[in-house]
Amino acid sequence: MSSTSSTSSPVTTASQPPSAQSGQSGGSKNTPRLRTRRKHTPGRPKRSVLLTVLTGLIMLYTVVPLVWLVISATKTQDGLANSSGLWFSHDFALWDNISKTFTYHDGIFVRWLLNTLLYVVLGAGGATLLAILGGYALAKFSFPGKRAVFAVVIGAVAVPGTALAVPTFLMFSKMGLTDTPWAVIIPSLVSPFGLYLMWVFATEAIPTELMEAARIDGAGEIRTFFQVAMPLLAPGTVTVLLFTTVATWNNYFLPLIMLKDPNWYPLTLGLDSWNSQAQTIGGDVIFNLVITGSLLTIVPLIAAFLLLQKYWQSGLAAGSVKE
Repeated sequence: MSSTSSTSSPVTTASQPPSAQSGQSGGSKNTPRLRTRRKHTPGRPKRSVLLTVLTGLIMLYTVVPLVWLVISATKTQDGLANSSGLWFSHDFALWDNISKTFTYHDGIFVRWLLNTLLYVVLGAGGATLLAILGGYALAKFSFPGKRAVFAVVIGAVAVPGTALAVPTFLMFSKMGLTDTPWAVIIPSLVSPFGLYLMWVFATEAIPTELMEAARIDGAGEIRTFFQVAMPLLAPGTVTVLLFTTVATWNNYFLPLIMLKDPNWYPLTLGLDSWNSQAQTIGGDVIFNLVITGSLLTIVPLIAAFLLLQKYWQSGLAAGSVKE
């Protein structure tokens, strides 16, 4: 019995790990512990210091000019020159500046605002409608020359709008449409990027099986488009509408070369004309009204983004077709 126990003890000692042997000999204090990695849970994203710093810098880059604009709109003409740019002056003149902006030069600012709304409703609205129709047709119908159309659309997206401004002006001058609102509205109807975006979105958002089911139930192409496709295209429609609205609202170069009559100016061109008055002899220096008008100009865009934000969601067709 003693021989059996003596032979089994070395085997038991050899099978123990080194940490256990060192722990038994009293050397556990000098043994380093292995670090265990933290398990990443899906509900808790990883933290990145570099990404946080970059996000903070981008936020400062976008927010600081807006803060400066809001603060400067509360100052008078003298307050703009005698106070810090990022802090308020001793006099709060925001409401007075807004009143003067709307009444200066017989209320021309209101006319510019209405002109801008006209260009946005007809130009951006028409561009969105054409993008929806074209994108839906290119995504869900096959016809000869579809690849050529795709190449033309991609090429048009790559061409900047400023490169087409002068040829567009020459064409519209031959037609006698310069210095009219049509010279701004008609070019705004063409949105290659909006067409491409709706093309890509309609390809994924509208299941072909759903369209075939509607046709089997007796729905025509027009009814299928308005009752089946349009609700599924809502997120893409809102996206294209916002892109075209911002582009038309902030359009400056095209009205600059097309329009001469100040009564047809949009807000961008009108505020630039107010700003240029300081460089003319005997002109009024109204930088406070220019800044206040700029603040009033961005308010409708901010309101549009906030109101349409809830429609920016995808996956509306999820679950409509059983795989």
